[in-house]
Amino acid sequence: MRGLKEKIILESKRLGIDKIGFASAEPFSHLEDSLKEQKERGYTSGFEHPVIEERIYPEKTFQNPQTIIAIALAYPTKIRGKVPRDEKRGQFARASWGIDYHDILREKLNQLIAFIRKQADSVEEQEEWQFKPQVDTGELIDVAAAQRAGLGFIGRNGLLITKEFGSFVYLGEIITNISFEPDQPVPFGCGDCTRCIKACPTEALLGDGRMNAKRCLSYQTQTKGMMPEEYRKKMHNIIYGCDICQMVCPYNRGKDFHFHEEMEPQPDEVYPKLQPLLSLSNREFKEQFGHLAGSWRGKKPLQRNALIALANLGGREALPEILKCAGDVRPVIRGTAVWAIGKLGTREPQKWLDILREIEENEDDKEVLAEAGKAIEFLRKYAFGSQQVTRRKK
Repeated sequence: MRGLKEKIILESKRLGIDKIGFASAEPFSHLEDSLKEQKERGYTSGFEHPVIEERIYPEKTFQNPQTIIAIALAYPTKIRGKVPRDEKRGQFARASWGIDYHDILREKLNQLIAFIRKQADSVEEQEEWQFKPQVDTGELIDVAAAQRAGLGFIGRNGLLITKEFGSFVYLGEIITNISFEPDQPVPFGCGDCTRCIKACPTEALLGDGRMNAKRCLSYQTQTKGMMPEEYRKKMHNIIYGCDICQMVCPYNRGKDFHFHEEMEPQPDEVYPKLQPLLSLSNREFKEQFGHLAGSWRGKKPLQRNALIALANLGGREALPEILKCAGDVRPVIRGTAVWAIGKLGTREPQKWLDILREIEENEDDKEVLAEAGKAIEFLRKYAFGSQQVTRRKK
């Protein structure tokens, strides 16, 4: 199949696929113990495919797998033009810029499959050839397939690092029953470098390409419940994802590629104004953010994160809008709003103490009550201090 392989490589370039490689579909059995350990220790996010055996044995989900065709698309890391400084804004991590990468990759994979089918010598052969495309919502571990296919190596941060594009690539693959000559895997290239590990603000990286996913800020921004307090300040103004471990990686220095128009970020989408985000209707949310990968968990996590970001940025001007959120029907939004009021109400502590006490009296959700109690205790210190200053002046 050497001739067909070369045709596929040429077609991939025509389709705008930035890297392509071919790997055997043998089991990824060397990952089994590691994946089981991660799950037992509670280090998985819950967003992964739940059946470990199906993640490492392609034959569990595909009949007679022979080859995995892996592809990579490079995405931009810098926005064209300047981000407005008109008011406080949040930020989506770079992997969520532009149209949802799942849609872009699926289209490329399906176009490639359509091309391969046309290369069959007969109708019978065409019917015999089978394909299964998938992105990161499928069974396979994308970085493992890409590494085996020679696209790059898996870095200490668990991401695939390519020679040309660093780790700023989206990955997808096709399992097929066609046998191709495999490409050579890329050896580990981090050496003694541990910059990503040291830079991770939550110490989520374990140093061997694995992580405690529940400590990753990217995971925390995608949860739907109350964000644990230890992560709130550390997320700063990032309302979706985290790319700190990528930004400090030497392989990513100077990397910024604008090959795909559909990946280009729009300032008001990826650096959205935080205060208006708090009151968006479902329709407005879908219109502004529905096409981004970062919208997949819905409106609530992003609104919760916007409240946290406003508190982190000192957005006192947003307190009236935040107070409205304290009356939201969703307990997570109420609880986060109460916390934000506690952080932002320090210039008028007595005013906001009275408001929080009233909220506390009318609240019945345990998590919201806990947040209210902590916020009240926090503001009491400021109220007591301001009273002492007033007495001294008299």
